[in-house]
Amino acid sequence: MMVMKIHFPEECPEYCARDLVVAFPAEVNGVRVQCAITAEALEDHFGAASLREDDLIGAFNSNRHPIEHAARHLLNEIGGKPMLLHSGYFRFCE
Repeated sequence: MMVMKIHFPEECPEYCARDLVVAFPAEVNGVRVQCAITAEALEDHFGAASLREDDLIGAFNSNRHPIEHAARHLLNEIGGKPMLLHSGYFRFCE
């Protein structure tokens, strides 16, 4: 099994109101991969006070390390493909 080199660029996350997610990039073996976390996960597990963009981005930024840790784990599981972290993923991992 090949070990993937996963890096998260220091970039601002982006809120996508249509999908109710906060998107953030990863680089897997030098290739940019889209990652995202649902608003529900940010509310349920990372203290977002509401679905407002400011609350969601604030919760993401305050919890960037554990979110990126979970994203790294999932990227390894699915072979470095674009991924979405749902609230259930964090319930399963706790």
